[in-house]
Amino acid sequence: MIKVSVIRRRIKRPEFKRQAWYTYKRLGVAWRAPKGNQSKLRMHLKGKGFLPSPGYGSPNTIKGIHPCGLQEVLVSNVAQLATVSPERQCVRIASTLGRRKRNEVIEKAAAAKIRILNPVKKYPEKKVKPEPAPETKEEEKS
Repeated sequence: MIKVSVIRRRIKRPEFKRQAWYTYKRLGVAWRAPKGNQSKLRMHLKGKGFLPSPGYGSPNTIKGIHPCGLQEVLVSNVAQLATVSPERQCVRIASTLGRRKRNEVIEKAAAAKIRILNPVKKYPEKKVKPEPAPETKEEEKS
């Protein structure tokens, strides 16, 4: 298991902001590549911001690994839990699962001691209200 959080903390990346994000509120901060012919950001001029490049990427050893140090596996049914190794992998339950199958997956994973990243039961078990006993005729008369 790799200490991913320690490695990620060491990596310092600048904030990649959209060019002229501060000029208009409607632009937003989300990154968009500069395409202008005279764009100072596109030409990498000093003090104009940073462009994302492969050098800012994370090391291959921690790519696709959850911060807890385990590899994530997406599970959409109970049968897929059999392929998961609890020492090296953790489970994320697919959002397309319904209440019943989701609860089944959670129970089987707990039995196999597999870590679940999104264990919250979206839908609690339905509670059936007991029907009231029918009243007899004697109770109605009194």
